[in-house]
Amino acid sequence: MEFSAKQIAEYVKGTICGDENAKVHTFATIEKGIPGAISFLSNPKYTHYIYETKASIVLVNKDFEPERRVEPTLIKVDNAYECLAKLMTLYETSKTKKTGIDPLAFIASSAKIGKDVYIGPFACIEDGAEIGDNAYVHPHVTVGSHAKVGNNTILYPHVTIYHDCRVGNNCILHGGCVVGADGFGFAPSPEGFEKIPQIGIVIIEDNVEIGANTCVDRSTMEATIIHKGAKLDNLIQIAHNVEIGENTVIASQTGIAGSTKIGNWCQFAGQVGVAGHIEVGDHVTIGAQSGIPGNTKSGQTLMGYPAIDPKQFARSSVIFKKLPEMYNEIERLKREIETLKTQLNK
Repeated sequence: MEFSAKQIAEYVKGTICGDENAKVHTFATIEKGIPGAISFLSNPKYTHYIYETKASIVLVNKDFEPERRVEPTLIKVDNAYECLAKLMTLYETSKTKKTGIDPLAFIASSAKIGKDVYIGPFACIEDGAEIGDNAYVHPHVTVGSHAKVGNNTILYPHVTIYHDCRVGNNCILHGGCVVGADGFGFAPSPEGFEKIPQIGIVIIEDNVEIGANTCVDRSTMEATIIHKGAKLDNLIQIAHNVEIGENTVIASQTGIAGSTKIGNWCQFAGQVGVAGHIEVGDHVTIGAQSGIPGNTKSGQTLMGYPAIDPKQFARSSVIFKKLPEMYNEIERLKREIETLKTQLNK
């Protein structure tokens, strides 16, 4: 599929600088641009590539002014990165998608299947499960009994939706994602640890994306909830009875312990650890590898373990590197003080 600079500019409401008839059929990064590709420039440190790239069209921010001649046609927009995302979404949705049920799929007689659905080979849709209209169920997906999957939702290979759990509309669950496994609930007894039955469910609201091999555990009672618009990266652990707020984004290898509530529009970097039974406010930003042991107020930016203000953490890190020398200096001063005390006592 091919698009001209004029067509693209009309779609993204941009201004053309160059040949409006320049055509593209693929995407490329600006440093690896090839003829027939569209690229973008939003980070200033990549600016030098615009004078070297072979891409046919480059999206740039409106305030960009080249210092010398550029070969590609430029399309100036308010936000080049956002416009690229819109174009890639358009490109993806324009692809022909499969529909129908593969003969190697298993569909229980009591399951309800919507219109224009695709269900791939070896997928399993169990008793009483519901699949919404235009859903796309890849091979080897399991949707448990009485679970519900909404309209336009994509389940990639080996996704598992346990019984009774609910996935909303326009969601994307990547390969190996598990929704509704038992929460980690055990009670100590003289004989060992007794399993506490996890009788709740998981509710995933609309427009949520969950990465590969991420696990969202079912609740002990009631529901573990991922609210609308949240985006979870790969390899994340969401424990039982956790609640993730709207439009919160969480990067890879983060772990959130049970019964914790995360607010709306939060941003967690990779490998963050969050203690259980606490509340994190709205618009909280947490730096990579940070530990959150207690409640966090809205609007904070934190880093480190236990997490503190990033500037304070940076200053503390500098001091931490000097601790051996500081320790030696303190020990030296202690010896000098003892010597002085001895002399004064004489």
